[in-house]
Parts: sequence; structure tokens; C-alpha cells
Amino acid sequence: MAKREKYLRRADQVDVMILAEGTYPFVKGGVSSWIHQLVTGLPHKRFGICFIGSRPEDYGEVRYELPENLVHVEVHYLFEEQKDPPPRKLRVGEEAMKSLEKLHQAFRDQQDELPETMRSIDFFKKALTFDHFLHSKEVWEFVRQRYYERAGEMPFIEYFWSIRNMHRPIWVITDIVAAFPEVGLFHAPSTGYGGMIGTLGSYHSGAPFLLTEHGIYTRERKIDLLTAEWISYHKLSLLSQAEEMNYIKELWIRFFERIARMAYRRANEIFSLYRGARNVQIAFGAPEEKTRVIPNGVDVEGLGKLVDKREKTVPKVITLIGRVVSIKDIKTFIRAMRIAADAVPGIEGWIVGPDDEDPEYAAECRQMVEALRLEDCVKFLGFQKIHDILPKTGLLTLTSISEGMPLVILEGFAAGVPCVATDVGSCRDLIYGGIDEEDEALGAAGAVTGIASPSDLATEYIRFLRDDKLWEEAQETGLKRVRRYYRQDQFLKDYDAVYDRYLEGGDGRDRV
Repeated sequence: MAKREKYLRRADQVDVMILAEGTYPFVKGGVSSWIHQLVTGLPHKRFGICFIGSRPEDYGEVRYELPENLVHVEVHYLFEEQKDPPPRKLRVGEEAMKSLEKLHQAFRDQQDELPETMRSIDFFKKALTFDHFLHSKEVWEFVRQRYYERAGEMPFIEYFWSIRNMHRPIWVITDIVAAFPEVGLFHAPSTGYGGMIGTLGSYHSGAPFLLTEHGIYTRERKIDLLTAEWISYHKLSLLSQAEEMNYIKELWIRFFERIARMAYRRANEIFSLYRGARNVQIAFGAPEEKTRVIPNGVDVEGLGKLVDKREKTVPKVITLIGRVVSIKDIKTFIRAMRIAADAVPGIEGWIVGPDDEDPEYAAECRQMVEALRLEDCVKFLGFQKIHDILPKTGLLTLTSISEGMPLVILEGFAAGVPCVATDVGSCRDLIYGGIDEEDEALGAAGAVTGIASPSDLATEYIRFLRDDKLWEEAQETGLKRVRRYYRQDQFLKDYDAVYDRYLEGGDGRDRV
């Protein structure tokens, strides 16, 4: 891949800097759609995007038409392969080493705030640079001592590379923050590295910091880490014992938990998409008084026009709209289709979404389709316009093992398509009602099943496709629910009011 420009667009000032980790504008998906919806829906605001990815080869080209009011777009990679500075003798001052110890102590003691000396980027630019971290005797002894205290049974190289890769992004992030244009406020759609930039950027500039979690980043990273075969960024893993791998995974989990709590501490307000996520945020350390729910919204009127384009009979098509990645559990959908295909003649399963994010997993899914003899039934359609897909769909489905508030369910409801989904994120609230008692009284707009249960999913597919009355009732419920509670205009109005409050100085800078 040709080297990508650091700045796709550049401005001296932005109202809102969105800190997009691994999402917009290079990856299609729920969070990216949410960002695009927010930027295009508030054309009177000047937005910036700070994209943070792993390595350039992990991402393709820009997947969205960038709006005019997106005046600044910068691109960074935390683990891009590059030459380390040449070895040389360096010394780290006593005060800097005390600060490093305080940072590690804060992580061990589950403190919620970044040590005061480290809130200034000058600390990382001068007192303790990445060059110092790699080549000073003081840091080497610091790392070596903690290895013997906590991980002496495992290969030192694994411990060292894990510590190195946990710390290295700090200096990348410091450089990012130092070069930012004038920012009115920071807005991160997750904790993680995006939240880390928001935390340090807010400390550095005094600008307010808002946090909106779609899924709970810490919980999703825990799923990723616990299912990973090994965690390392160097080419050779020497881990041989399960307890050694578990120690490294736990080390990474604790790292993401701590930076999440530090983001919660610094953020002026913390938003979630539904009440269940708000409760999880509080349980994970978010101050309750800072938390608030702002649900997603969709273009109810525009999508509602698709209802008239539907055939009179319900299509025997189950559509899964999402990326072909393991967290979406596409394999469970394929297994469910094998069961449903034996019961409903002519049924089809459409997988609509990009399959280039995890090519190995996508290949395994295609192999499973062949092994189960579903080539004529299950189809990989790649990215498609939902306006073309939804009128031809009988049921939407999500088989994910983790979600936030899936926009696709709301889009389906607005277009007159019921949904069968796993019990993750807000799916239960969306399908059965969760805003208030009136919402619950509307009834079911589909069905919810357990995670990784092909038989339960297939049962619901069959039930809805065989019973037109049941399907029509679910369709009507979905239409009523989305029109009443999940309108895009209300979603945009809520965020516009929040932005104005901080940009106009109503809550002031350095509030936290």
C-alpha cells in the first residue's frame, strides 16, 4: 500500500474533534455510520476527525464521501513498523522516574486519574521520551525489577515486548496532541486509545472532553484478548504455557481498564446509547452524575418510503447486515441457516457487509457454507445500499456476541422489517421495548435469542416466515417504536445542544 498522507484535510481550528479509533472514514460499520450521521446532520459545526489505527496495511481507502463541514482529517497508526532510535547512553532524571513509578502505582491501585506530572505533554516530550524508555539504564532496571517481581517464570522477551507495546502509543499520542489545531471540544466514541487522546488532549489544552460509548470498549477488548492465541507485536512468540499467555492477556486487560477509568475521570460528560450500557459504565467506574443516555436515531421519513416498495408477500430472505468478523459470529448464522433451510423451502440468507477486515475468518465462513452445502442458499453480497436490500428482506438478523445499539435494527424497523437478534447490547430493548412502560406495551418487533445458539435462531426464523400474522404484528410494532423513540432529528438536536453548551462556555473549560 502506498504511504497514506498524514492529513487528508487540514484546518487551523475545529469546533469538535472526533477521536475515531479504527473506524471512520476507513471502515464501514455502526460507529462509522454514527459519526457520519453526526457530521452531516450538523452542517453548521466545523468537525475534525483524528483517525487512530493499528498499521496502515490493516485499512483500505476512505469509504465515505467526506462532508464539507469536515474541515480537518488526520491519520495516525500506533503500531506502524518503523526503525527505533539508535542505541545510545541516556539518563532519566530522578523526578521523571518517580513519575513513572506513580503511573504504574496508579494502575496497580486502580486510581482513576492520570498522575499530575504526566498531564503535560512536555513530560513525554522532554523528561521521558521514547528514546529514554528504550535506552536508559534507569528504565531498563525499572522494567527488569518488575519482571522479576511479577513475571519471572515467563520468557523475559515476551514481558518486555508487552510492556514496550503498552507504553509506545503514549509517545505517538503525545505527538498527535502536540500538533492538534485549535479544538473547541474533544469527542471520543470509545475509551481505549481514542479516550486516551481525549484525556491527554483535554489536560493539555483545557478543552472539554465528551465520551460516547457505543459498545463498552473495555468489555469488547477483553473478549478480543481472551480469544487471541497470543498477544504480541514482534514476529516470534515464545509463550508455551497457558498461565504465561494468561498473564500477558490479563496485563493488557488491566491496561485497557485503567485507561478507561482515567477517561471517565477526565470526561465532562459520558454518554451511552441505552440504559443497560449506562449501568455498565457506572459499574466500570464512570461517575454516575456524569452519565446520560442519548439513543441513536435514524431517518424515519426517508426509510419509511421503502415500506411502499415491498412485495405483498413476505420474502423468504434472512439478511445479516454487518462486517464479516468474528465478533459478529457469522458462523452461527450460517449454522442457523442450515437448520432453517431444511424447514422453509426456498429460504435465502444474505450476508451484507465487507469481508476484508479479517480475510482468514471470511474464508472460514465461505468454507463452512460449502461444507454445509448451502451455496445456493447463503450468499455473500459484500457492501450494498440498504435502500436496495431492505425492501427485499423478510427478516433482519444479528448474531453478534457483542453490540452497542445497532443502527441497522432501527433502520430495518423504519423500513418495515422485523428483526431476530442475539441478546447483546440494546437488542432486547429495541425489539421488546425498553424506554418506558409505553414502549414495552407496544409489544415485540421480532425476537431475541441466546448467543451462539443456531437452533434458537433458526426456530425464530421459521416461526416468523411461516406465520404472516405474527410477522405483520412485528412489523407494525417496529414502525411504531422507531417513529416514537428513535428519530434522527431528535438525536441530532440532543448532541447539538450539548455541543453548544460547551462551545459557548456554559460549562467552561477545565471543569473537571
